[in-house]
Amino acid sequence: MTPFQTFDDPAGGNDHPQRLSDLRATLRDHDLAGFIVPRADAHQGEYVADADARLAWLTGFTGSAGFAIVTTDQAGVFIDGRYRVQVRSQIDAAHFTPVPWPETRPSDWLREALPKGGRVGFDPWLHTRKEIEGMERALEGSNIGLIAVDANPVDAIWPDRPDAPVGRTRAHPAEWAGETAQDKRARLAAELKAEGQAAALLSLPDSISWLLNIRGSDVPKNPIVQSFAVLSDSGAMALFADPAKFDDDMRAHLGNQVTILPPDALSAALTDLEGPVRLDPVTAPEAAFRILEAAGTDIARGSDPAILPKARKNTAELLGMRKAHQQDGIAMVRLLSWLDRQAPGTLTEIDVVRQLEQFRRDQGILDISFDTIMGAGPNGAIVHYRVSQASNRPIADGDLLLIDSGGQYDCGTTDITRTVPIGTIDRDAVAPFTAVLRGMIALSRARFPKGVTGGHLDALARQFLWAQGLDFDHGTGHGVGAALCVHEGPIRVSRASDIALEAGMILSNEPGYYREGAFGIRLENLIAIQPVEAEPGRQMLGFDTLTLCPIDQRLIDVAALSGDERDWLDGYHAQVRDALSDALDETDRAWLEQATRPLT
Repeated sequence: MTPFQTFDDPAGGNDHPQRLSDLRATLRDHDLAGFIVPRADAHQGEYVADADARLAWLTGFTGSAGFAIVTTDQAGVFIDGRYRVQVRSQIDAAHFTPVPWPETRPSDWLREALPKGGRVGFDPWLHTRKEIEGMERALEGSNIGLIAVDANPVDAIWPDRPDAPVGRTRAHPAEWAGETAQDKRARLAAELKAEGQAAALLSLPDSISWLLNIRGSDVPKNPIVQSFAVLSDSGAMALFADPAKFDDDMRAHLGNQVTILPPDALSAALTDLEGPVRLDPVTAPEAAFRILEAAGTDIARGSDPAILPKARKNTAELLGMRKAHQQDGIAMVRLLSWLDRQAPGTLTEIDVVRQLEQFRRDQGILDISFDTIMGAGPNGAIVHYRVSQASNRPIADGDLLLIDSGGQYDCGTTDITRTVPIGTIDRDAVAPFTAVLRGMIALSRARFPKGVTGGHLDALARQFLWAQGLDFDHGTGHGVGAALCVHEGPIRVSRASDIALEAGMILSNEPGYYREGAFGIRLENLIAIQPVEAEPGRQMLGFDTLTLCPIDQRLIDVAALSGDERDWLDGYHAQVRDALSDALDETDRAWLEQATRPLT
């Protein structure tokens, strides 16, 4: 049986200094003083295929966000707060320098690195219009010019670069889609027509996969079909993807109004379009803007027409997500019950990852939704830690074990984090764990008027940590797809979020705390937005928790909880117990009864 998660070196070798030297030689040949190497692919995906993992191949850094800027004598790797620990363990500090971002803007770094100015190259397929415009404004007066290159110089020095993926495409079951692809296309096409737009370019594969009710296997853990698409105001659609991905059944599923064309036909098709063409400056590649501008085609700036409809889950999608969480909850309870029966020191992180994968297979998982984060002790303080054979750590007495994982089921996607003590309780962890729990409960119980954004709610999850002088350096929550990407835009719970929350949207609720060199704490449930009771004339929203799994009570300072917080946790645990008990054997059912007992 093929494992879902492997534990080898994800960066692809250790000759990164030589690769850096080769890149610099190529830049000199092209009269470039520097080059920007993003994590993103042409679709701005967080998770990229092996063929697009340029940042990891060049630098060794494998985080899901960040970028590098290489000049003739400096190589900065820009990372946010999630990766401050991880980056130091992965890059060669003699050749690459971690740069805290967004605290340090790339424009400011470039001004210092190139005080006399120079030509800095970028691949226009790997950056958005918004990103490039922002950098150009920030570099005004610096004598530094951003130069779009025709061929990516990293690809030129990557001799064994993998081929682009050609994964199998399948139809997403109508039972869980809740709306036909034809109706979705007609609905979005009517919006284009009402806006006076002749067509829209879709560059996000999850938008395209949602719109066409298809799922793929091009990118591990994310059931998307790597593709671009042009939707016309008639509802007809040109899909730019390798034709080998679609068998006769899939072509019949797509229907006569969807034409499949090879990816290299996109540029010519854009040139031939009549405008106005909607392009999303936040998600569409800079190259698409340049092609249309060169052709003299009118561009209508606007959001991806599928991005908000996809975020608003319909009744069938919500039902599928609930079913997925029921299946996943059984797997998680079996894992936690099994874990409690093992003696401290007898397991490694990889052992537990493999056992959790087996429990999820028993529940019909298609894939995991991301590489499982299984961080014991100090590894738990690495926010997006990925265990490898080299880092695999025995789980010792007194460790906290942070388990962040999820599954892809045919009906939905899950993402859950639990933190459990192994053997002896670390009393230093009790206060921050309780603060994290109280923040999670506060967000779970929130009620708010329509129009509120995730930025308004973020402080609710941090308030109890802040009171102790603590915080965490990641967002509190991200959007989640329905049998799609576990990280789905554009909604989130973050100080930077300005997208209004709406009924049907699904978010994660995951405050945390990380003490470098000691332990990490994170608790995560998925929550669905739903209408709640309000006075006449006012629309109010709240959250319904989808995740079904006990929260470990051994690390809770019960005396610090309010009565309402106790009631919430007892009520949640009763819900978990009622939902899962009948599906468990006697041993696991007894464990669940104990794990969900009312607080005392």
